[in-house]
Amino acid sequence: MNVVFAVKQYISKMIEDSGPGMKVLLMDKETTGIVSMVYTQSEILQKEVYLFERIDSQNREIMKHLKAICFLRPTKENVDYIIQELRRPKYTIYFIYFSNVISKSDVKSLAEADEQEVVAEVQEFYGDYIAVNPHLFSLNILGCCQGRNWDPAQLSRTTQGLTALLLSLKKCPMIRYQLSSEAAKRLAECVKQVITKEYELFEFRRTEVPPLLLILDRCDDAITPLLNQWTYQAMVHELLGINNNRIDLSRVPGISKDLREVVLSAENDEFYANNMYLNFAEIGSNIKNLMEDFQKKKPKEQQKLESIADMKVN
Repeated sequence: MNVVFAVKQYISKMIEDSGPGMKVLLMDKETTGIVSMVYTQSEILQKEVYLFERIDSQNREIMKHLKAICFLRPTKENVDYIIQELRRPKYTIYFIYFSNVISKSDVKSLAEADEQEVVAEVQEFYGDYIAVNPHLFSLNILGCCQGRNWDPAQLSRTTQGLTALLLSLKKCPMIRYQLSSEAAKRLAECVKQVITKEYELFEFRRTEVPPLLLILDRCDDAITPLLNQWTYQAMVHELLGINNNRIDLSRVPGISKDLREVVLSAENDEFYANNMYLNFAEIGSNIKNLMEDFQKKKPKEQQKLESIADMKVN
């Protein structure tokens, strides 16, 4: 159950299915974040994707030499944008992928708008969540409840995110929820309704022990928010805040321009990947070893290192 791998597979398949040639990746605000969490721009460039655009951008140029790979959430707004795009296509051919289930009526609207027959395919690829780590995902939702009850829009988004997660991992789970929580019960019911409605999508091979979706209400956990974890990732998030693998250091006095935002990703940072779950004492020891290794590789006249700042200077 690796959510990073699941999303990467979807994106790789999108690009492979479009065939050879120069491509543009058309995304919305949310799918831009989804893609950037699992792929760096340089990795995407190696796959012949040379341009990245937002579907809601009004100033895109006509580039008929490019193929368009569209990765969008199936919202009414995005469907309207795609319909407008197909009526006046800016690219030679379109491969359209929605990150969740799209209604048949919306597919029909897209077909009617494709008068110039530029759409090669329309598919559902269920990467509708932010893959933070292999075993951790987020929907980047703040304030999902009004008091103890769900905000209807956030309930819908959470349901979509959870069902997309299940589909991407090919799991049809038993659902258990916290009986004392009306919010947990409501979410469980909504997920169950989607599984029942889209039962054909959830017909995966049965396992001896069925997977379990356990829904708990954080409001009943009064202890965890008071705890401070002494592991690398937890401390960075507690003290500085990690948002989509990015750390905002712009308010640090005297910070250089290139360090105002730092990317901290286990996919691309070996030291972070090896130490993110280690406690404070182990991290200190590993940093010391890192500095010693660095010293051995530098010329003798540059080997006087006593801090991370000395490493940066050298």
